[in-house]
Amino acid sequence: MQAYQEGGLQNLLKMNGSEDLPESYDYDLIIVGGGSGGLAAAKARKASCVFWDVDRTVTLPTAFSRFPVEFVGATLVTFHTLTWAGNVKDIFPGLGGTCVNVGCIPKKLMHQAALLGQALRDSRNYGWNVEEIVKHDWERMTEAIQNHIGSLNWGYRVALREKKVTYENAYGQFVGPHRIKATNNKGKEKIYSAERFLIATGERPRYLGIPGDKEYCISSDDLFSLPYCPGKTLVVGASYVALECAGFLAGIGLDVTVMVRSILLRGFDQDMANKIGEHMEEHGIKFIRQFVPIKVEQIEAGTPGRLRVVAKSTDSDITIEGEYNTVLLAIGRDACTREIGLENVGVKLNEQTGKIPVTDEEQTSVPYIYAIGDVLEGKLELTPVAIQAGRLLVQRLYGGSAVKVSVGAVTTDMVL
Repeated sequence: MQAYQEGGLQNLLKMNGSEDLPESYDYDLIIVGGGSGGLAAAKARKASCVFWDVDRTVTLPTAFSRFPVEFVGATLVTFHTLTWAGNVKDIFPGLGGTCVNVGCIPKKLMHQAALLGQALRDSRNYGWNVEEIVKHDWERMTEAIQNHIGSLNWGYRVALREKKVTYENAYGQFVGPHRIKATNNKGKEKIYSAERFLIATGERPRYLGIPGDKEYCISSDDLFSLPYCPGKTLVVGASYVALECAGFLAGIGLDVTVMVRSILLRGFDQDMANKIGEHMEEHGIKFIRQFVPIKVEQIEAGTPGRLRVVAKSTDSDITIEGEYNTVLLAIGRDACTREIGLENVGVKLNEQTGKIPVTDEEQTSVPYIYAIGDVLEGKLELTPVAIQAGRLLVQRLYGGSAVKVSVGAVTTDMVL
């Protein structure tokens, strides 16, 4: 009775969509996120659909571009988020999310470029007459990779069209129960409603929070479309993303150093992690262990320019300095959940990480809102898992299935 009199009960009902509901919904399902999980969910049920991909650029030290996507029937609304540093050309990710645009696909292609260079050098021992100096053309490689990614993006759009899905570009935020606001690149706003929502927004690269990081450093997302060769590179981080990037950069002939805060590949078997480190050192990659950057300064502008990095020991007061052409940050990623209006509908987050707690059926604290992929708290951050979760969720919601995601032993591979 006290909660009712003070309005708390009414607020709770409103947050959960039990009050102030539209008489009818524009869509059955709106999916916020156009990556692997969102697309898999969208294509899991055959229905007439309208698909949005709304892109809006925000002028900040680091820019965002978001793509809500939407389907009618089994409706989809999707956000992509990509970060780039100010010295990198403005790029907009296409459909497919991190894996396709700034992850697995370009990473493997750059790794293949490194393998081909090594094969050319080795071929001399097998009778091939190869010039003594084998040169690599960074610009030509990145152009080919971006063209390939563009073809994949186009393929997704064609697949949506074949399923009678209309594609549109917009930026969306939850504004109230069962409602989302879409703003196009001209600032025009529309409000859409849906019976259910699915959040599949993924993650963005994390920065160090030190002077000069956003101004002068790049992330792994930036690397794959960098319009110039990065030159002498400092890779900050010890995850498999950091080590993979260091590996293919060294493989194409660049001077590469990896700065490690503590151990390599936390969470992996440390005997194997140390063997990987030894292997990388044998192939010319240098390691600075137990140090973290505390400041990045520009010495000279250019493409690439010259940067000075000041780093501090993690177990003493010792500081060191080094000069590099490029500083690549690969220290983790943060969930894209804080700027899509979840507070307006009452979805609970882990305030520290931005991750969303869900049930075993991917349901959030708000019954009509679900979430899949890298935004989930305590779940595996892997593309195949997000794809399977998206498919199974839509099949449960609209296909009468009761099958849930079952994750047992899942392998993780590294490309070094």
